[in-house]
Amino acid sequence: MALLVLLLAVGLSVVWKIAGAGDVSQNNEDALLLNEIAHEMVLYDMPLENTASKREYVILDRNGNVIYDNRFDPSEAVTVETAIKRRYPYTYITENNQITGSVVLTDSRKQFHRLRTNIIAVYCVCGFLLIGAAAAFGAYIRKTVIRPFAKMKDFASCVAAGDLDRRLEMDRGNLFGAFSESFDIMREELKASRARELSLQKKERELIASLSHDLKTPVTGIKLTSELLAAVFSQNEGQEITVTEDMVAKMNNVCKRADEIAMLVNDLLSSTLEDLGEFKVKCADENAAVIAQIVSGYDDRGLVRMSGIPQVIVHMDKLRLSQVIGNILFNSYKYAGTPIDISFCLDESFLEMSIGDSGPGVPADEIELITGKFYRGKAHGDKEGSGLGLYIAKILMDKMGGELSVRSENGLCATLLIPLS
Repeated sequence: MALLVLLLAVGLSVVWKIAGAGDVSQNNEDALLLNEIAHEMVLYDMPLENTASKREYVILDRNGNVIYDNRFDPSEAVTVETAIKRRYPYTYITENNQITGSVVLTDSRKQFHRLRTNIIAVYCVCGFLLIGAAAAFGAYIRKTVIRPFAKMKDFASCVAAGDLDRRLEMDRGNLFGAFSESFDIMREELKASRARELSLQKKERELIASLSHDLKTPVTGIKLTSELLAAVFSQNEGQEITVTEDMVAKMNNVCKRADEIAMLVNDLLSSTLEDLGEFKVKCADENAAVIAQIVSGYDDRGLVRMSGIPQVIVHMDKLRLSQVIGNILFNSYKYAGTPIDISFCLDESFLEMSIGDSGPGVPADEIELITGKFYRGKAHGDKEGSGLGLYIAKILMDKMGGELSVRSENGLCATLLIPLS
């Protein structure tokens, strides 16, 4: 648009300059010629030949009679009155301050026609320039605006249809390069989001299958034990029943299987609440001695060896910390089966609690992965589990303002940083 305005202004200025210059120069030339002829008439009573051959004019005496006429077509009668009426340039011939005649130029109208022709030609040239500039500007707009918009429209249609593999082509001269890049980044983010969603759906299906298998085992054990106890009681109905060690073991097995089911269901519920953003933690000040009660509640095999707990007040959610410790001990029972050493020390604003066993541990390349969701160590793929225990424990410690870290040194050691009050 600015280019069109500039060309129009240049064209008008050129026309104005030509018209103005032509008009002024023509007037000056006419005045000089008239004065020259009048001067020659005074001196020679006749214009010189070189002067008479240049322009068409008529010389009149004081009475209006024609003295000299060099026109090609002298049929038109010329007087001072007709010159004034038709705007012919004229001047009076004066001698001794008396008017002796007049000179009238009769070809000035032809000069005007030539000037008008030149102006029209200049306007035509400017018009063609404007048309060419408009065509070039239209082509530029089509290339830099309309085509990129059309590409983005087609791209948006493909994205809406679910085709996230088609990239948006970006031209170097595209005025909307930033928008094009943003659109393509959006496509990549949508593609990554869809991949994460599909991966999560796959993991959820795997989790359901794994939990179905894991729940089947303890349920089967409970069912068999219950059938056995029902058979014993039915056979000895009305008689005093002697409780044997085998019966105690069976009852303990029922309790153990029930605890396994509770742990699996609790992990699944915690993971679901975390995904929904509804995982709540309510911290309060507690005496650190309560940690011993939590540990003893989960040490049903008597494998824990715990050092003294510093007499401090910690800021925690007792129920959630119980879930963290329970998950860690449960994993140690499942994968190591060795004595578990628990030690405490104060570390600035935290109570550091280390829980370690003497099992096979975890390879170095899996240390950072075992606290991830649904991840299970490759060496323990045959063990029952959902891969949620340490993940839930880490999430809970983070929500309580603490930290969970894991290292593998002569077994697996999990370190909890519990905030002090």
